[in-house]
Amino acid sequence: MNPILFYILAYAGFGLIATPLLGILGSWVDRKITARVQWRVGPPLAQPLYDLVKLMGKEIIIPRGCSRWTFLMAPVMGFSAAALVATLLWVTLIWPEKSFTGDLIVVLYFLLVPSIAVILGGFASRNPIASLGASREMKLMMADELPFLLAILVPVIMGGSVIRLGQFIIHQESYGMLFTTWAGGLALFVALMAVQAKLALVPFDIPEAETELMSGPYVEYSGPALAIYKLTHMMMLVILPMFLIVMFLGGIDLHGWGILWSICKLFVLLLLITLIRNTNPRVRIDQALKFFWGPMSIFGAAAVILALLGK
Repeated sequence: MNPILFYILAYAGFGLIATPLLGILGSWVDRKITARVQWRVGPPLAQPLYDLVKLMGKEIIIPRGCSRWTFLMAPVMGFSAAALVATLLWVTLIWPEKSFTGDLIVVLYFLLVPSIAVILGGFASRNPIASLGASREMKLMMADELPFLLAILVPVIMGGSVIRLGQFIIHQESYGMLFTTWAGGLALFVALMAVQAKLALVPFDIPEAETELMSGPYVEYSGPALAIYKLTHMMMLVILPMFLIVMFLGGIDLHGWGILWSICKLFVLLLLITLIRNTNPRVRIDQALKFFWGPMSIFGAAAVILALLGK
């Protein structure tokens, strides 16, 4: 077998095992911190795994009149995209010299697919509540994408106009983490706000909005299909911080004491995401649009200008 193909398959298998496990652990950290903020004890370590196993044992109920294949394949599509992004990130983190030109564009493209899968699944169910949630997910995706891309443009400029994930890690090994600069710090703030929206967490949990829409796009899902959606969300809870670590925080070191430092980076980002979630009220969809197309886009553009001036 071609050695390059062997390593890619090996990392793909590693990513498919490690990322869901890290996602389950990240979900527990999120729920545990949330509980402590609310003066509760919180769930046991394996509770997210118990929830998934319980859902996997239940029946999938398909709504009458829905688009059957789209309804069933939407969660699989979202999970597949998350797994592919995870594989590319693990290859970059373990083997940065072998990342390929344009893998950043591939990652940015596939980071959209889980949201698109939620939209397709919601509309395919033909439930009015699910359709409303899917409509909100679509608007939220359109809102956060512009400032997110502006934020990601900053490392591209400061790294010498490269679009290889591995090159960002190599660049930061030589010149320091990008978030320590004015442009990088501002871009990381904008990207973190966009990640909060991509994860549909408070204050941007508008599509699901349990007190308004019950579960939004997921209202008709049950059994393994819902479990796949839940697992994809858990994976994204780790994948998106890992992506920010690659772009702004110098990547992850898997050797010696570097492992502890890498865990601290991931934990701090998860802590920030969870604290934002637990200290802000939900906003309306029009307020989210104004927030991302207004201040966040302005901050993103300012970070790009600072990066150009600094370069």
